[in-house]
Amino acid sequence: MIPRRFLLIAGTFLLSVLLYVDRACISTAKEAMTRELNLSKEQWSWVLASFAFGYALCQTPAGVLADRLGGRAVLTTIVTAWSVFTGLTAAAWNFVSLLVIRFLFGAGEAGAFPGMARVVYSWIPVRERGVVKGVNFSGSRIGAALAMPGVAWLIHQLGWKLSFAVLMAAGLVWSALWWVWFRDDPTQKQGLARAELEYILQNRQDPDRAAAPPARLSIRTLLASGNLWLMMTQYFGSNFTFFFSLTWLYPYVQSKYHLTAVDAGFYAMVPVLGGAAGNILSGVVVDVLYRKGWASLSRKLPAIMGFSLAALGMVMSVDQATATGAVCWLAVAIFGADMTLSPSWSFCIDIGGPHAGAVSGTMNMAGNLGSAITALAFAYLPESARGNVAFFYTAAGLSGLAILCWLLANPAQKICVRPVVARTSPSAPNPHEK
Repeated sequence: MIPRRFLLIAGTFLLSVLLYVDRACISTAKEAMTRELNLSKEQWSWVLASFAFGYALCQTPAGVLADRLGGRAVLTTIVTAWSVFTGLTAAAWNFVSLLVIRFLFGAGEAGAFPGMARVVYSWIPVRERGVVKGVNFSGSRIGAALAMPGVAWLIHQLGWKLSFAVLMAAGLVWSALWWVWFRDDPTQKQGLARAELEYILQNRQDPDRAAAPPARLSIRTLLASGNLWLMMTQYFGSNFTFFFSLTWLYPYVQSKYHLTAVDAGFYAMVPVLGGAAGNILSGVVVDVLYRKGWASLSRKLPAIMGFSLAALGMVMSVDQATATGAVCWLAVAIFGADMTLSPSWSFCIDIGGPHAGAVSGTMNMAGNLGSAITALAFAYLPESARGNVAFFYTAAGLSGLAILCWLLANPAQKICVRPVVARTSPSAPNPHEK
């Protein structure tokens, strides 16, 4: 019989796929939506940015709710909410209504990864968490990749409004099944084999074993850390490059290289899959170097390599004569940008210790503000006869600044040096969460 926790992992994997399908689908609908709603390129950029602002600003509140209410209630509620706002996107009648709907959609999606983290905390043995998180967050890249050609085909068959309704229905089905099947604690799950239950309870993280919690970390102490500001700056640059693949990449290659909707979708999925490969490679490099005793190098080297590739790929993509050439270089760029995730989150755990959640969350909020700026910058930065040169060179410049940040960063310099009584290994934040 298949262990129940494996079915749980399959459910959260599908949630990650759905999360990024719903997030990226608006990119493939740009042409139809801007034509019907009479939106300018600048207005469209604000529509894309409104999602990122909602997502960034609501991450911390969503995490608090997940901790207090549990993964069953929170994931059911937020998936229902964002699915409804996915469907309501089809009901938008002008620029302002679309702006509000997409902001609320982003706010809804902000609870997905904190909710999944809470589920993993309760159900998954510590020794299995690395693989589980890798499976879950690979779903986000696969979802984005599938959205490019898949939603383009769906729009071609049904139109953009019915396509958003179909995606809403998929989310509502997932929510209903999750509410019926899942329980916050394995001890509450009927039909769970006794052997599996005992295995989970004996090997999961048990907060009851922890001694007194660490002292409260004030905002002043948090923001006084130079290391944290370096991480926020470099993560801004990482997200600036990556978010392009979810927002403007599809319409960019379709327009510049005169592609059909479905062909543009297949081209646009390649860089996202490159990002998935970058995540895997970087995680392996981080672990190998760390096990060899090169703790600082295990954080710095993969990140510096990644940002170097990101800068190179963005610059080289500009003057490519064919879509294949441009997409290959953009795949190098996104591969590099995603190489920076594992060392970034590992570094935050290093310097944050028992406050790793607050430290990494602050970095991630800065990164998603970078995502919002990406959506605006592509529309507002000046174009030349060669195209959107200023945007791609800005992304490359931010990658160069990020390399400087990593050269200055010191993972041995902790934010909180107060000794903490031994406790079971905490669940590390996932390096793929955006």
